[in-house]
Amino acid sequence: MDLDEFDTTAQSIPETLLPRINSPSKALAFIDRHWFIQATRSARWMDLLGDYAGRELFVIDGEAIFQIVLDDPLLAIGRGTESTFQILHAYMSLEKILNEFTRRSANFEIVFWSDTRHLTSKQGGAAFNVASRILARSMLFAHLLKLHIPVLVFEGCRDPLWISYVVARKPMFVMTNDGGVQNQGSSSCEVEGMFIQRSFLLSLLSGGTAAALLKGAEYRDSKIISFVYEPMRNPSGNGLLVVSEKLHNQYVLGLEATSPILRISNRSVEPAGQIDILHKVDILESIETGVPPEIIYLFIVHCLILPNLSVQERAQTLPSLSQELVQLLTRNFFPTLFLKLANLLSSLDYVFELDGTIFSKLIATYYSADKFEISTFFGPMVHVAAQSVWLSLGAPPLDFPGFAARYPLPQEPQISPDSPHQKMEPYNLLPFNNIVFDEKMTAVRIPSTEGTEANLQMSPLQFEKGTIFADTQHWHNQRTILPSHLGGSKPKPTDERAKRRQLRSDQKFMAILQVQAATLTGASGGILQQVVIPPVSSRAKVRVPQKVKANSSKLSSKERLLRDIKDEKDAKSRGPLSIWWKNNLMKMSKMPLAQQLGLMKDLYRSPKMGDPLMALEMRLFRLHLELMTWLQEDVRDSSPMKDKYTVSVMRMVKDICDKKVLTPSATKALTSVLVALGFGDYVPGLLTISDEVKDQCLQFDFIKLMNSKTKVPYYQFMAIDEPPVVWQLRLFGEYMDRSMDSSPDCRVTFEPDAWQRRVLDCIDQNHSLLVVAPTSAGKTFISYYAMEKLLRESDDGILVYIAPTKALVTQVAAEVYARFSKDLNGRSCWAIHTRDFRIHDPQKCQILVTVPEMLGIMLLSPTLARVWTSRIKRIILDEIHSLGQQAGGAIWEQIILLAPCPIIGLSATVGAPEVFNEWLSSIQKAHKFDHTFIEHPHRYSHLRKFFYIIKGEGTFTGLDRHRETNRARFLHPIGLLSLGVRPLPPDLSLEAQDTLTLFRALHSLRSVIDHNLDSLEPKTFFSSTSKLLRQKDVLRYETALKLILSDLIQSYNSNDALSPLDRVARNLQDPLLLELELNPSRPSPSRSDYKHDLIQMLADLHVQGKLPAVLFSLDRTDCEIMAQHLVETLEVSEEQWRVSSPEWTRKVAKWETWKLQAKERERATERAKKQSKRRDDAEDSHRTDTSWESSFDPEEPSPQFSFIGSHSSHSTLSLEEDIAKLKWTSVPRWTFAALRRGIAVHHAGMHKHYRTLIESLFRKGFVRVMISTGTLALGINAPAKTSVFCGDSPFLTALMYRQCAGRAGRRGFDSLGNVVFYGLPLDRVQRLVFSKLPFLSGNFPLTSTLTLRLFNLLEGSTYSDYAVQATQSLMALPSVSFGSDIGRHQLLHHLRFSIEYLRRSRLLDEVGKPMNLFAIAAHLYYTEPSNLALVALMRSGVLHTICSQSDLEVAQKKFMLMMCNLFGRRYLSSAFAQKGHIEALTAKYPSMVVLPPMPSAAQKVLFEHDCEILRIFTGYAFAFAMQSKAQLGTDDTLPLSKIRYQGTDLDVSCPFRTLCKETAIQVVVRSAFVANSGHDDSFSSIFELTQTSRQGLNLNGHAIPSMSHLLAAKNKGDDTSHMLNAHILDFYVHGQVSTLANANGIRRGDVWYLLQDFNITLLTVKAALQQLMLKASKDALAEKNSKESDLDDYQNHDLAEGESFEHNSEEEDDASSDQPDFKRPAMVTDADWRVYKVVDGTCAVFNGKFRAMWA
Repeated sequence: MDLDEFDTTAQSIPETLLPRINSPSKALAFIDRHWFIQATRSARWMDLLGDYAGRELFVIDGEAIFQIVLDDPLLAIGRGTESTFQILHAYMSLEKILNEFTRRSANFEIVFWSDTRHLTSKQGGAAFNVASRILARSMLFAHLLKLHIPVLVFEGCRDPLWISYVVARKPMFVMTNDGGVQNQGSSSCEVEGMFIQRSFLLSLLSGGTAAALLKGAEYRDSKIISFVYEPMRNPSGNGLLVVSEKLHNQYVLGLEATSPILRISNRSVEPAGQIDILHKVDILESIETGVPPEIIYLFIVHCLILPNLSVQERAQTLPSLSQELVQLLTRNFFPTLFLKLANLLSSLDYVFELDGTIFSKLIATYYSADKFEISTFFGPMVHVAAQSVWLSLGAPPLDFPGFAARYPLPQEPQISPDSPHQKMEPYNLLPFNNIVFDEKMTAVRIPSTEGTEANLQMSPLQFEKGTIFADTQHWHNQRTILPSHLGGSKPKPTDERAKRRQLRSDQKFMAILQVQAATLTGASGGILQQVVIPPVSSRAKVRVPQKVKANSSKLSSKERLLRDIKDEKDAKSRGPLSIWWKNNLMKMSKMPLAQQLGLMKDLYRSPKMGDPLMALEMRLFRLHLELMTWLQEDVRDSSPMKDKYTVSVMRMVKDICDKKVLTPSATKALTSVLVALGFGDYVPGLLTISDEVKDQCLQFDFIKLMNSKTKVPYYQFMAIDEPPVVWQLRLFGEYMDRSMDSSPDCRVTFEPDAWQRRVLDCIDQNHSLLVVAPTSAGKTFISYYAMEKLLRESDDGILVYIAPTKALVTQVAAEVYARFSKDLNGRSCWAIHTRDFRIHDPQKCQILVTVPEMLGIMLLSPTLARVWTSRIKRIILDEIHSLGQQAGGAIWEQIILLAPCPIIGLSATVGAPEVFNEWLSSIQKAHKFDHTFIEHPHRYSHLRKFFYIIKGEGTFTGLDRHRETNRARFLHPIGLLSLGVRPLPPDLSLEAQDTLTLFRALHSLRSVIDHNLDSLEPKTFFSSTSKLLRQKDVLRYETALKLILSDLIQSYNSNDALSPLDRVARNLQDPLLLELELNPSRPSPSRSDYKHDLIQMLADLHVQGKLPAVLFSLDRTDCEIMAQHLVETLEVSEEQWRVSSPEWTRKVAKWETWKLQAKERERATERAKKQSKRRDDAEDSHRTDTSWESSFDPEEPSPQFSFIGSHSSHSTLSLEEDIAKLKWTSVPRWTFAALRRGIAVHHAGMHKHYRTLIESLFRKGFVRVMISTGTLALGINAPAKTSVFCGDSPFLTALMYRQCAGRAGRRGFDSLGNVVFYGLPLDRVQRLVFSKLPFLSGNFPLTSTLTLRLFNLLEGSTYSDYAVQATQSLMALPSVSFGSDIGRHQLLHHLRFSIEYLRRSRLLDEVGKPMNLFAIAAHLYYTEPSNLALVALMRSGVLHTICSQSDLEVAQKKFMLMMCNLFGRRYLSSAFAQKGHIEALTAKYPSMVVLPPMPSAAQKVLFEHDCEILRIFTGYAFAFAMQSKAQLGTDDTLPLSKIRYQGTDLDVSCPFRTLCKETAIQVVVRSAFVANSGHDDSFSSIFELTQTSRQGLNLNGHAIPSMSHLLAAKNKGDDTSHMLNAHILDFYVHGQVSTLANANGIRRGDVWYLLQDFNITLLTVKAALQQLMLKASKDALAEKNSKESDLDDYQNHDLAEGESFEHNSEEEDDASSDQPDFKRPAMVTDADWRVYKVVDGTCAVFNGKFRAMWA
């Protein structure tokens, strides 16, 4: 909702400003200043598919695609004075861009707006350039129509057809361009085009459609990342829109209409050949402008010969023609011809062939045609055809000798080939041999060069000696990550005081964990019971009892005797129970009904309910009371009253029957109830007397409902007025049996459904599993069953549980603690291991709960590979869909690839899970594990949805006096189709009542719906059902109804206002919401109204009994503002009430009087003590005063102004103790006031202990209003009755919606969950409800850094079995990455050249041993390629040069500048970074805003390093292409259209064809289509290499560690560069968070994350330097003393003792915790020590300001 007003809308301006805008430049500056610059500030850099749109439809602006294609500097179209035109290259570029979307399964359509076409043609430029672009645009459009992608054309954003399209199709966003920024060379026409594009973008956003930028988008792995602009809020009434639209229309009309309007529907389909088109454009007309007839003739020949040439033959170098001739072509001939062709082709369904290079080559070679027969030079057929055309045109005679004399060639033309393009030479690799890799690398046949390490550049650092690195420390400090017995440093001795302090810390943590564990509940809602599991070694063999046959025959006499004896014993033991029950019945007989009901509520909690027969009688008595209460109602026969009591009575009846303990007496009573209510037909199916239960007469008289003789009910009004199945659908849906073929199973304590039993079987059989089931379906038990199985079967095996967040890690650990106890002789049963803290020893536990990053580190740890990794028996990946996340997703793939054991993947939200499972199954089979996929599509509890209408009205006077506002309007899922037709997502579910209302809506239109609706009449459909309906039955009914709906959707006609689907939807939609739909211009709620109505909405939920609730807002700042506003509202309302309330005044007066009587009460107590004869009496008399005055505190919130749960076990006194423990932390003080009113805020920036506390308080029911970001969405046990979506956000995706909504209606707590949409537009709600889960996307995990870490794993573990197997399995996989096109053979080539890169970077030696700078590279693996850039700078000595400056402060700032360019990269849009805007910001704020480039010396090193990378990976591409030549085939096919340009066999031996073959540019790596523009296999950047390589190579630019994006200058062909934000460097200088928001445009909610990540990076570099220096010092001393130290002797050590907890009181504090001063190691040089001091000083400054920010 943007409550902190970061996302500002367009500034409101008067229309009177229009006359002052008298130039395009001023107009552009005007719209930028008043809107666009602020809009770019608010734009978010997002993954469009994974994090934003998912599978939603979006639109790509066709003109924006054409602009990117035609602006490519490699494309030879409209290139200055060169007379070339390469449309095949343009076709390839177009299809390559679109292929980026289609291969990622994006759901898009292409739209053209005629108003924006002028930016494509770049009017105002040279005539030839403009005409070339105009023609190329028409030809690209014609080609686009062949690609089977929907294409549409509209006039502009105000076009009624476009508006209708938006209403009908509802595209989520438009991907377009922003027009760019003007510079000094921009012409007036270009600036007008920029303004038109900017105005177009403004119109889109003001019309409610979001936008994303196509230009500058990154296509990374399976993601498309770009800036996203959200729609404007309340744009109406803003003068900017009016001014913008007027200027827009003015400039559109002012531009020359040379670019034709593209057409689709009216395109001519008449057949037309090349020559037909030339006739239509009257090509001879150009003779009048001085064009020689010979030129026109040769152009005709070119048109005839072109279809015969293959794409390879057309790849020619542009020949040199005389300057006069080139000018003639580009000024007189081409511009006019191209414009005619463009206008013709824009409406003609035929693609015209044109090639400027071939035409120029014809001219150049025709001068030499006298050496050949003129009739054969171009081929006989072409010659005859050309002569025929020339005659048919009535053209003048040709004079080629005269033409040649007038336009002589600059030099003698050469017929023999003399191409300037040189063939690429094969790349020679450095020698490399490794026993694991050699066998797999035999398929990669590439020669190696002779040479040694001496050929490689040495590092200036003295500690870089080429020795293996020992990975034993934490990455951001010097703490050991290994215990001493595994090679870690021994713990330092501690004194008694330190030990006591550590003990207190341990006890404190365990106390917190115990409190948290006590609040956790199982699936049934009961408190968890701890299971004590004895060690396997201590167990004696237990005789397994044989299973009793299920349906045994008649009991034998012996069995009957035993049963009678047992019954007799039970009867005796039940004697006291009967007496207890009889006494309670007597007590209740003297009470009114209301008190009886209250007492029964208390008795239900009695342990005596554990006796089945006693429980049966108590439930029957409760049923009896309910019926008696009904009889006493005043309007007992009214419909609402009947509905209320029939539901409550039938719930009790069903509950009794579900216990499966029925006596004849109970059956008789229940039969009378069922008959009286009209459910007599269900008696046989529901009431089955238990054979093994002896009858027992009831100890009370059950209400008599029927005449015993006539069997006629006494109370006719009780009977329902509709068929029982209709009643059940209408009222009983949430109480139906929800099991799916459930059956008892001795392995678990509940009756699992069929799919759950299958899961149990797979775990027992040690299968790998992927389980996809929605929230509340019952997945939780899977993890704990697997844990218990492992604990019972082994004392040494390990199960690793991976959770995506630290909050979930802590909760799962608490649940493990609550569930299991096992004595492991000093070792812990479980442990926690995250980056921030460690609880227990991860290497000594059996259940390790951790985050993916830590397990990734441990799986790649060499030491652990030898002694720990092989013990892992199972890995559980909870929320496995996190694999598709933009940040951190790759580590999930790495774990799957490296896992040494079967895995269990769990998720509720995987789109197209069968596709993901196919890849996962291939991985598991490669690891030799059986794999099973189990999908369960149904939630246990339904979610009922509501839309809250915000009005900003009403005054809150207290919860006790609040009256429901009725603003939360029910949303029938199908009713939302009234907003526009959308296909039904597969997981859209309907409640039972929804199916009934849907049937009635359909049935009312049976005359116009071509389906047999009578068969769906509930009474008919469920006629075979003899029991109460189950959820399973309703699902069948829902499926049948959806089939009809799907047909209606398929046949829907948007132009038919009375279509059956529209009428059904409107019938189901709430009338008030229909009014909102009919008034789309209704403004969105203002921020003040939004905040005002929050309390009204929550009060409504309170009155309706729908609290506790989680309010989801995906902005941390908004969460805090909402909480503070609620507290302020409650406090102000409470204060007003207290001032005006006589009741409060009297209460306070009584309390004051009671306080004054304190001494008198003390004296009375003393007298009672003295008079007491017995000590017990004295103690009783001294009991604490229980009067209300004793607990009253006027400073505490009044209950009616607080959301604290009234039935919570947590007291306010306990809360104050909790708050006292948090006061020393960084928790904001306002949160304490919120807690005192039952309100809490949960997001990742909050302190860990605070989050743990509020999670526990929420589960206890003390906190009933939780305001959260997405942190509570991922599996946290926070059962709520209601999920509220507060405001819109681009991060509110289909995935996030399902995760957040799933928090409501958790199994074991509520049979129904509620979802409220608050502050969202209604059409946005529809999009969310009907959204489909995005396809899971993967990353390419085998980066250069991972390759390096694999070698470290092998070498450091002495080639352990696990390390060898993990590495070999990676190289054997058919596909290493989910969603990647790279196969095994190409992967091996990529891997071999990654090794070559690491060798040349001196990170690996010739046998695969990692070098010492490995520490820098590996510890920053997640930043690749920045980590490798830092290594290059260290090796080159640049870092030493920077740090060697005499002024330490200057050196630190330059070091920070370099680090910010490498690791603190955040883009600024080009508009935001305009010089004028930046100057205004820097004049007002202390930030520099735009990050300066790194020092020139560093740039030079990285440039040279990048050239080396380019050489290496170009060699890789060449080697793979050459070895795979047969498999790749000829590169003559376009990727999407599959159109082939292989030429023909006509005139194949003519001299010109022969010449083309001989002089063609020979390419191996480069696409032949790109080679048409004159390019060979020489590349200027990795970007160019990956973007222009041939089909089949599938080069992944992000898997190659290119440095190009780190350099200041843009690379040729790379138009994705943006300026960098200086936010990190600015914070280092001034430390002001507010300035980062105001000047640098960083959202306050993002600041902490960004600074923390950079802080960790700095600390990692510092720690790596410390490790390197210690290692270098040790090596130098060893060499000096001629002694060898054995650093790798990790074997044969006893387990270290005394290793316990390792955690910190501050979650955030661990990464930056103060370390002891690092002393200079011996033998370290001054230069190296200076580097360390600069890094250390920079860390201290930055860390100090960072900690001050959140302290």
